Amino acid sequence: MPSRRRSRQQALQILFLWDFRKQPMEDALNAYFDTLTAEEGRPKLPRDPFLLELVQGAVEHLAEIDHRISRHAEHWRIERMPAVDRNILRLAVYEMMHADTPAAVVIDEALELARKYSNEESVQFVNGVLDAVRRELDTEKTASPPGPA
Repeated sequence: MPSRRRSRQQALQILFLWDFRKQPMEDALNAYFDTLTAEEGRPKLPRDPFLLELVQGAVEHLAEIDHRISRHAEHWRIERMPAVDRNILRLAVYEMMHADTPAAVVIDEALELARKYSNEESVQFVNGVLDAVRRELDTEKTASPPGPA
């Protein structure tokens, strides 16, 4: 099983492809995985469940995720953000909202993606937006009553 860091990197690449081409998610997934096995005779690789959860979850909850990002990205409309930054944020917000990964780990991993695929200004931007989203999610968790016992 691939490392979660590698899964996040691949998820970012797939989400970027999906966002850029404006195609169905399944087409973006197939295009990505087909390029990995394009050489003749190479077997198809099994698809990593964590990677699939991130990509499909981010797309499935896109409206809610983009709304959260927009509320905390001062002076930036989602469609005007650099595509890499936008998709790093989408993956991280999805993971903070729907996975068991601690928010600090999610933010750290998102910053590593920004360092690798974007620039230092983007690292600061991603950090600020994700920290604000984390605080908002923490507030929502403490404000909502516990479930039935």
